[in-house]
Amino acid sequence: MPATFSGRCLVRLLLLLLCTSLSGGSLADPAMTTQDSNQTWVNSVTKMQAGHESSGAATQELKPGSKHSTDITEYEIVLPGVSEKNISLASPATVELTCKLDENSNLKDPQVTWKRGSETISHTSKTPNSWTIQLTISGSSELGSYTCILKAEKEVSATFHLHVPTIEGREKPIITYIGDTAVMVCKAEYDAKAWMWYMTNGTELVPIDKVLPLDKFEMKMLSASENRLEIHKLTMEDSGEYWCEAAFELAGSKARFELRVLSIAEPLKPFIAAVAEVAILVTTIALYEMYSKKKAKGGGKEFDQIEQLKSEDNVTRGDK
Repeated sequence: MPATFSGRCLVRLLLLLLCTSLSGGSLADPAMTTQDSNQTWVNSVTKMQAGHESSGAATQELKPGSKHSTDITEYEIVLPGVSEKNISLASPATVELTCKLDENSNLKDPQVTWKRGSETISHTSKTPNSWTIQLTISGSSELGSYTCILKAEKEVSATFHLHVPTIEGREKPIITYIGDTAVMVCKAEYDAKAWMWYMTNGTELVPIDKVLPLDKFEMKMLSASENRLEIHKLTMEDSGEYWCEAAFELAGSKARFELRVLSIAEPLKPFIAAVAEVAILVTTIALYEMYSKKKAKGGGKEFDQIEQLKSEDNVTRGDK
């Protein structure tokens, strides 16, 4: 049995080698064929994925719009309620302004109109209780006030004020003295591209370097959103109005300062005036007392003279 079994195995092995040689392959070929098959499938899938990605890339050409939509800033006013909103824009932007009617409002099915001044604007989208316009602000000409008007049994409205960032200046005058240094600081909520200072000359704003000598002032940029002007060795002629301007991409924004330069004697004027008033009052009182005393002395002499005349008259009568 063992010999028979070995013989059979040997015959099968020879037949396998013969078949392999006739097919032009090798014992490793079946594995290679499977790998080639798998590789072919992988390549096919890769091509399909590549085709899908290519198709996706074509669709993604719309993604700038989708990406742009993520850059849209939304502002909303709910009516009735606060009817105004201030919006600061330092650079070009796309904004959506929405007027929304409160769910508990009694205003039913209103007619809605958007306006900028006398210009009527069509709303971009709406829902049963909200109306939206989309604006692309690329320059100062698009800034301004946009109002939505809701009309039904009664009329309500809301206004969005679009403007460049305001500059923080100083409302009260800056009071200083001759020879001192005046300091004015401007701050903005956004970074400015540039800063400039002016002085009022009549009705015009003149750049500071055209009015003052270069060694008279210093402009210091503390940061892109903060700037400082220092004016040294002040004189009375330095009094007046000063303006700082921050330049943004959309437009510039200004803030006003008032500088008052006083002489050293100026603070003493109220004191001198008070002293003068006291001196006048004391002098008046003293003169009045002197006059009263003189009058009193003069009155006594007259009385004595009268008494003397009376006594002399009585003596004369007695002699008669």
